[in-house]
Amino acid sequence: MMSFMKSNQQSSDNGQFKWGNLFIIVLIAIVLLIVLFNSFTVVNEGFIGVKYQFGKIVRSDLTAGLNFHIPFIEEIQQVDIREQIYSVQADAYTSDTQTVDTLMLKLNYYYDGSRLPEIIRTIGIANVETKLLVPNVAKISKDEIGKVKAEDLVQNRSTVQNAIYNSLKETLAPQGIVVTAFAIENLSFDDAFEQSIQAKVIAAQDALKMQNKTAEKEEEAKQQVIAAQAQADSQKIQADAEAYAIEAVQKQLKESPDYIDYLKVTRWDGVLPQAIGTEVNPFIVLDGEGSGN
Repeated sequence: MMSFMKSNQQSSDNGQFKWGNLFIIVLIAIVLLIVLFNSFTVVNEGFIGVKYQFGKIVRSDLTAGLNFHIPFIEEIQQVDIREQIYSVQADAYTSDTQTVDTLMLKLNYYYDGSRLPEIIRTIGIANVETKLLVPNVAKISKDEIGKVKAEDLVQNRSTVQNAIYNSLKETLAPQGIVVTAFAIENLSFDDAFEQSIQAKVIAAQDALKMQNKTAEKEEEAKQQVIAAQAQADSQKIQADAEAYAIEAVQKQLKESPDYIDYLKVTRWDGVLPQAIGTEVNPFIVLDGEGSGN
């Protein structure tokens, strides 16, 4: 009886040992799976991976795809390096103290991948807009607009845009921000000024039309002069030709008196004259008579 009880107790202990070992194995497997799954991070297209080790940046060039890191020691964060757009509505003053209302400004930019660690350390990706874009876009835009008159701003907006673009590009490049485009999308002045600008533009267009008409009239007159001159030249050439012909005939007659008889023969059309002779009573030839006698 005692041996049977000992045998059952040993079997129970062996069973508990086996289940305990199995539990430990399963637990270790789960931990390994958790560690394994936490050892990789997927970096999406259009992003770059930044690897931290205990909060310190150790890499900032992880490309799209599956990237390894040591669990609980390292972590990977994604930064959007695609072109982004920052837009803001502001107001400004021109050099002739005209107020520009509802000035809509739009900036296109992206992060310089080689400067990402510096941006993260000194500014922080989340603070780029508030610490870099907001103050610089507003200040530079107002400064450049303040250099021109309102009328010039309306008529030469692209020139002012290029000046702002170049200044922003030069200012933000050292901060790791690459500026790709800048646009002034809306300009609005008070009604009185806009009406005066419109009236001036209309007047300029009317003046241009008058200039075009004047130029057209001048061109027509010029063409008439050219045509008259061409006709006069043609007549002169014809007169010179006729004079030359007369001179040639006279010269030929002078050198050869028989030349006039030659001309009569070559130019005779074969028709007999109606009157023959030079006397007072010339002989008249009638058609159909005198041929039989």
